[in-house]
Amino acid sequence: MALPLLEAMLPQTASGATVAVLPKRLGIFYFGTGMNMREFEPRDEGKDYTLSPTLQVVENHRDDFTVFSGTYLEHGGGHGGDYTFSTGVKAKDGGSINNSVSMDQIAAEQLGRETRFPSLQMCVQRGTGFGGNLRTLSWNRNGVPLASENDPHVMFNRLFKVDGPEERELRKKGFRQRRSILDVVMEDAKRLHRQVSKQDGVKLDEYFTSVREVEKQLERDIEWNVKPKPAVDTNGMSDFSESYQVHMPSAQFVYDKYAKMMYDLIALAYETDSTRVVSYVVRQESSGGTFSEFGVSKGFHELTHHGNDAKNLAELAKVDRIYLSHWNYFIDRLKSFRQPDGSNLLDHTLLGFSSGMGIGHSKDRLPTCLFGGKAAGVAHQGHLRLPEKTPLSRVWHTMLNRSGIDVNPGFQDSTGVIDELLV
Repeated sequence: MALPLLEAMLPQTASGATVAVLPKRLGIFYFGTGMNMREFEPRDEGKDYTLSPTLQVVENHRDDFTVFSGTYLEHGGGHGGDYTFSTGVKAKDGGSINNSVSMDQIAAEQLGRETRFPSLQMCVQRGTGFGGNLRTLSWNRNGVPLASENDPHVMFNRLFKVDGPEERELRKKGFRQRRSILDVVMEDAKRLHRQVSKQDGVKLDEYFTSVREVEKQLERDIEWNVKPKPAVDTNGMSDFSESYQVHMPSAQFVYDKYAKMMYDLIALAYETDSTRVVSYVVRQESSGGTFSEFGVSKGFHELTHHGNDAKNLAELAKVDRIYLSHWNYFIDRLKSFRQPDGSNLLDHTLLGFSSGMGIGHSKDRLPTCLFGGKAAGVAHQGHLRLPEKTPLSRVWHTMLNRSGIDVNPGFQDSTGVIDELLV
């Protein structure tokens, strides 16, 4: 079995002192259809700011995060913000969708080189949702969405289940078949390339790039197939041995349990260095968002059309705080994992959350926070009021910068990293 990261594994100086060079992790999280910003935004600024009613849920971690005012999505608002959230481009133009590479996949290209999974994509629903409400935040270099998984049982097995001899042999057979198919596809495509127009040639070049990505992933799968998966301690967590999904009968499904299972999996994946990059659509845009256990009268989207009704606004804030209570659980879990240098896992992890809209389906006043990263050189500022219409990409740019990822000469529509956060 694979060992956890031990102090003895860390590099040492000539004098024998341990040098704590621990990997950095990164995650982006999407809370669809905004939040009640009247209850989320703090009224004062600085490190000693007064937490807003909603942010009081994470009060125990106030020294570990910065809340931003002024973030903006130029192509967000309405219900299209999920498409531009992690890429910064106008992905939807009329009936066509043309997106760019997402922030997390830029990170995965570098942070994911040494892990079993370059990145993990998660959502409350499986797939991509392409063309509708998205179920993923992740887009590759060709602007192709990467599918998310929604079942914690499936994800746990993928990350940690130890395969028997028969399963390993079946996987090897599958690798050989995939290699054979890829060889045939590539040969046929090259032959066709010599017969088509220039425009079709461009499309085929994009296709070649996609095939090469599949080839690289296949090589990676083959390499990791012979390496043992890490053993994990799930004491105090839910049972991952059976499927647990949102579409189960309501009598069998409790969202509180589901949310904690998903966050536990992310924490375990980071701690075991199974991946260093995660994207998670916690709440989809427009659809769903509330559950019977929440004790509110409407779906989340309906509540956002509040009409200044006091009950609607109160229920909207109540739902926001329920989601933040699960986030608080997640942060607690990350801080419970001690690192060999005496720090905790959150110190080496940068987590950003926001939405594709603010309140009233706006492009601005987004509910944006950055958690963690102290060991990566993040100096948290409490409540930081940025200039009006500051691109959300500046937050992503700062996270990439503190993770050691060079995105020069520029990144999306960012005007630069947020200097106030840099140590």
